[in-house]
Amino acid sequence: MNIHEYQAKEILRRYGVAVPGGQVAFTPEEAEKIAKEMGGEVFVVKAQIHAGGRGKGGGVKLAKSPAEVRQLAEKMLGMQLVTHQTGPEGKTVHRVLVAAGVDIARELYLGIVLDRAVSKLVIMASTEGGVEIEKVAAETPEKIVKEYIEPEVGMQPFQARRIAFALGLEGAQIKHATKFILALYRAFVDTDASLAEINPLVVTPSGEVLALDAKIGFDDNALYRHPDIAEMRDTNEEDPLEVRASEHHLNYIKLDGNVGCMVNGAGLAMATMDIIKLAGGMPANFLDVGGGANVETVRNGFEIILSDPNVKAVLVNIFGGIVRCDRVANGIIEAAQSIDIKVPMVIRLEGTNAEEARVLLKNSGMNFDVASSLAEAAQKVVALI
Repeated sequence: MNIHEYQAKEILRRYGVAVPGGQVAFTPEEAEKIAKEMGGEVFVVKAQIHAGGRGKGGGVKLAKSPAEVRQLAEKMLGMQLVTHQTGPEGKTVHRVLVAAGVDIARELYLGIVLDRAVSKLVIMASTEGGVEIEKVAAETPEKIVKEYIEPEVGMQPFQARRIAFALGLEGAQIKHATKFILALYRAFVDTDASLAEINPLVVTPSGEVLALDAKIGFDDNALYRHPDIAEMRDTNEEDPLEVRASEHHLNYIKLDGNVGCMVNGAGLAMATMDIIKLAGGMPANFLDVGGGANVETVRNGFEIILSDPNVKAVLVNIFGGIVRCDRVANGIIEAAQSIDIKVPMVIRLEGTNAEEARVLLKNSGMNFDVASSLAEAAQKVVALI
């Protein structure tokens, strides 16, 4: 689960991570009021969407008075902000962050993520702040400093200092950066985060180290431990079909293809998408209906898949281990009879009572194309499209 920048800064502030002052506004009037209460000569108005590159898209502006803050908020709120991460359709801005202006001497990058190759958290830092880390990695990888954290002992102060020295910080900057990095690490671990990114991390002329921007993503499976963070979820920033699927406890991710996929088990779902591509097709989604695959689950899955106008055919690939294939077949038939399916459907069932299931599907009177292997199923569904 992702959250907005202002929410990420609220969490970081709790752990002693230095962030500039600021508040969220949902109306131009609120934005102006916040600026008046904040005081100062320069303000920053930042559109709050779950995407990077907001500045380049016109979503980050400077203002020199509360009245100008209001004018900028009026333009931003309701706008369709397009960045390199939103796609051409962009995202609607429903809220803005009004923050105090900050004098910047240097812009740096700092991030924490799990390196799955070594099963350790890694702190990544770079002198190239304000630039996408992917671009830095591709063009100047030597400018990325990495510090791996041993899970048995956690991050040590000497590691934070080593990062600070590698970034070319000096004097009091070293102390501020060390405190900042250790606090960010504590916040990451305590909240079960999956990503924390500070870009840019700025150094002020006086030597302070501040999170000018902040992005945090969380492990969905750990949100039950953090109800306060779960409440920060903004469904306006998520795909409507993915939100609908989560309400039915289905694991669904929308993709760009035209072959709808209904599968039980995450590994089998990944393999199904791979073999569709191998057959020359493009999966329209990842959908794991879980081990049960009962009538209600299958019906909800069909409705979500078919709500995507790009879907031109559906491939159902179920392994009957926890549940028998004949029961799954009856569930598919009953679910298909209750909704209007206008695209061709290929079904492959394997496991307990698979033969009985194929007979049921073929004798159902429904327009099912039954396959006996995954390769055959992928080839059939691509041919139908």
